[in-house]
Amino acid sequence: MHTGPVLDVCWSDDGSKVFTASCDKTAKMWDLNSNQAIQIAQEGVAYREVAVLCVEASPPSLNACHLSDTTVVEFPHDAPVKTIHWIKAPNYSCVMTGSWDKTLKFWDTRSSNPMMVLQLPERCYCADMIYPMAVVATAERGLIVYQLENQPSEFRRIESPLKHQHRCVAIFKDKQNKPTGFALGSIEGRVAIHYINPPNPAKDNFTFKCHRSNGTNTSAPQDIYAVNGIAFHPVHGTLATVGSDGRFSFWDKDARTKLKTSEQLDQPISACCFNHNGNIFAYASSYDWSKGHEFYNPQKKNYIFLRNAAEELKPRNKK
Repeated sequence: MHTGPVLDVCWSDDGSKVFTASCDKTAKMWDLNSNQAIQIAQEGVAYREVAVLCVEASPPSLNACHLSDTTVVEFPHDAPVKTIHWIKAPNYSCVMTGSWDKTLKFWDTRSSNPMMVLQLPERCYCADMIYPMAVVATAERGLIVYQLENQPSEFRRIESPLKHQHRCVAIFKDKQNKPTGFALGSIEGRVAIHYINPPNPAKDNFTFKCHRSNGTNTSAPQDIYAVNGIAFHPVHGTLATVGSDGRFSFWDKDARTKLKTSEQLDQPISACCFNHNGNIFAYASSYDWSKGHEFYNPQKKNYIFLRNAAEELKPRNKK
């Protein structure tokens, strides 16, 4: 489907399509009903009978439509596409792509041009989106919040609460089910919890160490691993982190406590997510290149694990 590694995937709101972002500078749509992969973002190429997204504000659905044989579809990025998200707003729908070419692009794919291009201060390393908010973390520890109502626009630039390279970011919601802040993970085994408009920033925003081993209670060197993924439970609001140490951990950010840490796998855990109701926690075991190419072992297989998460993610009882 792609000629380079796939760096990110996301679902359409109706679950019928999957969008993919790749190192080959393209983004694609995979229609699960027809099992067809369709280009939606790449450097200009002419296609015969190309299928693209037809976006409708109401009803909330995606339809495939056919263009003429001579149509040229140009949705370019000049470098690998690192992140991809499907945005379903009341007045528009689009695909948001973040790239190492230092741009954030929004695609209404009925047009051969992006509906909007926002310049980033540096390469896009990770992003998350829960309407009406998006967060993008870049190289050189850049951190930008966007508002998506009416049309996407920059809302605020935030000084990074972490001292090392950003690796992953996930938005969390308040009790009214509205996005209110985000968790940011770094390569230094640390996560920051950051509220957008906290009543008391010094008290409400905090960081915590994770995915570390050895040396915690001695003078011996400590092994520190990258945080590869963060996911919030859709019901309880607790969160999971996964890391290069081959473990996952569950946390209650409100109680500021760890709920569980897994046994160690023989490979890093590279990604994680919950299903729609939070009953299933999915995580992937594969090499994440954190130790360089010389530690890559092609004999080791990649796995996706599914875990019952109905009970383990419940928040800690308040005393």
